[in-house]
Order: sequence, then structure tokens, then C-alpha cells
Amino acid sequence: MNKSPQETRVVVGMSGGVDSSVTALLLKEQGYDVIGIFMKNWDDTDEFGHCTAEDDAEDVRRVCEKIGIPYYTVNFEKEYFDKVFTYFLDEYKRGRTPNPDVMCNREIKFGEFLNKALDLGADYVATGHYARVVEEDGEFKLLRGVDANKDQTYFLNALNPYQLSKTMFPIGHLPKPEVRRIAEEAGLATARKKDSTGVCFIGERNFREFLSGYLPAKSGEMIDIATGESKGRHDGLMYYTLGQRQGLGIGGSGSGEPWFVADKDLERNILYVVQGDKHHSLYSTALVASGVTFASGRDELAAGPKSCTAKFRYRQPDQGVTLTALADGSVHVAFDERQKAITPGQAVVFYDGDVCLGGGTIETVEKVPAEQPQQTLSL
Repeated sequence: MNKSPQETRVVVGMSGGVDSSVTALLLKEQGYDVIGIFMKNWDDTDEFGHCTAEDDAEDVRRVCEKIGIPYYTVNFEKEYFDKVFTYFLDEYKRGRTPNPDVMCNREIKFGEFLNKALDLGADYVATGHYARVVEEDGEFKLLRGVDANKDQTYFLNALNPYQLSKTMFPIGHLPKPEVRRIAEEAGLATARKKDSTGVCFIGERNFREFLSGYLPAKSGEMIDIATGESKGRHDGLMYYTLGQRQGLGIGGSGSGEPWFVADKDLERNILYVVQGDKHHSLYSTALVASGVTFASGRDELAAGPKSCTAKFRYRQPDQGVTLTALADGSVHVAFDERQKAITPGQAVVFYDGDVCLGGGTIETVEKVPAEQPQQTLSL
């Protein structure tokens, strides 16, 4: 028997931002028994001794008191370090570009936090993500947020059926300007607060300085992949990602076109670069993904290859792909059209219309052969 809102406890993960603030407000207005929880995942005291988490916790307090709901702070620093930050460092050691947001959502926000909420008697957890969960014939599906510019299903692709069944996304049907308007009208302290960007544990700090504090950087040679000529020295492979054009320190030589990171050789500590964005080394026709999971909990490839769309980076337009299961449990993802700068370590996320089917981690890419003409490929 379904409970009424008044009998349903929802624990809201509150970050001190406007999205989670409005999430709590809407649930309270709908009559739910709402509890706010501020998750402290990182000791982010800066070099001046100022902790931004304290500011966020204060904003959570002000919002919860305004709404009229109880609130608590829960410390997940150890769990975050063990499950997210260690993974983050390990990926950079391997010369890859990790996606800690995907890992944080799976392991912390919808893992540790969900378990803590259930201990508090919660029926559901809720967050301020721009996404939707719908139930159809007993199956829970993850749908894109209505605001296409803010949709966050890319970062939620690893959630399993149980996690989806226990999750609410109350602002997933709203555009961002409407969320801010609701916060303004309600007089919430976070109504005009700037959205947080970047990796939470780095904050406003310089990325290179932060990373070098944990991993030693090793300078090496930078080579033009098209000519074999040396173009100087790189500062450490971990600082560069495929397709990157900023921060290479190469002057406007040759054609005057910008330079891009084309490849990385971890064993020889060589950074390969190329001038212009048309060179075949920047493009690939397929990838292999590991750790692929589907939100349905089923093996969606058991019946054979599957055509759908995919994203290889956040906010990228959907790309047509064909998925094929491989014998080792990984998935081969063939592209309808060649793709630029596919990056190992990042997430590949699959869609069927508005439904997020699931995703995995990019392991390897199949590059466009050197002799292949540089036109769009149809596989």
C-alpha cells in the first residue's frame, strides 16, 4: 500500500547550492516528511585556513531553518577518499583522464548517503540533479532532465535499479531559471549563489599545483605526430588530455593553426601533438568500454548488437553507435560517424531517446587509419 506524502520520509542531500535548496523546498511544500543532510566529503581548507565547506554548511542551515525542516551534517571524508579520490589518482597514474563525478554519484551520494538515509528511516533520498526517474511496469528508468543544457544523466549513468527505486529528482522537470525564480520567491539564502564548477576537492585551486601535491610530475619530450619533430618538453603526461589545445606552449609555427594533444605514450613518457584539427590521429571509429552497466539491471546485449545513441563527454550532442558485447565482458562501441578526441578514463553513456540506458568507462579507442580519407565515416 502506497504511503501518503505525510507518511513518506525523504532525506535530501544538500550541498549549500540553489538546486538542492529548491529540491528540499518543493518536497516540503508537497507535504513530505523532509530531512536535510549536508555531506562533508572533503577537508577543503585552503592555504589561508578558510574552509569553503563551512560556508556551504551555513547556507544549508539557513535554508533548512527557512523551510522549517531538520538538518544534519554527515562526514563521508574517509569513504570519499577511499572510493573516489584514490580512483582519481590511480587513473592519472595510468595516464588517463578520470571522471570523479560518476564515481562519487555511484559510491557516495547514492551509496554511502543512501545507506545513511535508510538508517534514518528514509523511504527515499532526493538530490538537486537535473534528471528524472519514472516507473513503468515495475521498472525504474532514468530520464534526461527537461533542461537540456543542465541535464546530468551523464554523471548518473552508473546507478542501479535499486538506487533508482529509492531516488527522487524533484527539479528534473524544471529549467534552471525557474529553479532560481522559485528560490527568489521563497527568500532562500542560496537563490543567487553561483553554481559550483569543476572537481569538488580541487575547488578554486590551480589544477596542476593540486595534482603535483599527490603525484610527482615527470617532464618529457613533446613530438609532432605528423612529422616526428620535437616540439619541446611537456610538464608531465598527467597534465594533458586528448584533444587539448590550451597550455601546450607551442608557438604559432608552420601553418599557424593551433596545436592539439594527439596521443600519450606512458612507457616512453612522450606527449604527441599535431597542428590543426583535421589530422587522422585525433579521430577514432570505435572504442571499447569496461564496467558497462545498464539501468534496467538486465544484459541489454544478450540478444545481440544494439543500436542507440551515446555521449563521450558531458553536454556533447548524442552520437549514433552500435554496441556489441565482447567475450571478456567489455563492450565494443562502433560510431556511426568518426569522433574527435575520445579520451580513455572518461565515461561513455548510452541513450534511447530521453532514457539513459547506462554506461561504462572508455578503455581503448580504435583510431582512424592514416591512409583513410578525411571525410565522415558511416560504419
